[in-house]
This record gives sequence, structure tokens and C-alpha cells, in this order.
Amino acid sequence: MSTYQTDPRVDSYINSLPDWQQDICRRVRELAHAADPGVVETIKRANRPYFTLDGNICALLGAKGHVNVFIYDPIAPDPEGIVNQGHGNLTARAIQIHQGDTLNERALLNLLRAVIANNRAGGWRKLQGKQ
Repeated sequence: MSTYQTDPRVDSYINSLPDWQQDICRRVRELAHAADPGVVETIKRANRPYFTLDGNICALLGAKGHVNVFIYDPIAPDPEGIVNQGHGNLTARAIQIHQGDTLNERALLNLLRAVIANNRAGGWRKLQGKQ
């Protein structure tokens, strides 16, 4: 049983996916909430689950053959290289997780915490301007 506030629309989205994608999305959801107890989940763009705290943190998208975890911060450090899509994108990068892949949960948790820290400091756009 979760110890965080869930959004039934996010439940519906996740439950509509194939079992293996549901497993990945549920684990990413748990990690997003574990990154900070203030994380809020919602639906944006008609049906996509988003996790927010002082700005977007990440979003989920079940696609054919993989799950995309969009990370809404192009400057948060990724020392373990789990981001595998969107390098150089101006607003977001992604982690594509395919069936059978092992999710590096520690690295994702650290990445989500870095995004949250940047959000709390005014957001990556503000921080990028200070570099």
C-alpha cells in the first residue's frame, strides 16, 4: 500500500498498459514519491502521468516496445548515464526502458532528487542562466 497521495487518473493510465510496462511505471512512480514526500502526481497533455514539485520532474509514456520516462531538466547531473534519449534537447531528456531491462533505481532516484533540487532553486532555466 502506498504512503503517498495517488491520482486515480494515473492509476487508470498505468492499468491500461501491458503488465511489464505497468511494473516499470509503478516502480518509477514509487521512486518519484520517494525522492521527496511533496511530489504530486497529475495528468497533463490529455492522458500523460506527470510528477511535479515546484515544476515538472518527470512524465511517463508507454510506447510500443518500451516505456519513456521524460526527465524535465536538461542540466540535472546523470553521472551513471541512465538517460539514453534526448541529449542536447533544450527542455527534457528521456530514459527508454525496454521489456527485460534492469532499471538502475538508485541512479534514477538521485536524478529525480537533482531535478527537485533545481526546481526548488528556481528551475533549471534560472540555474542555467547563472552558469
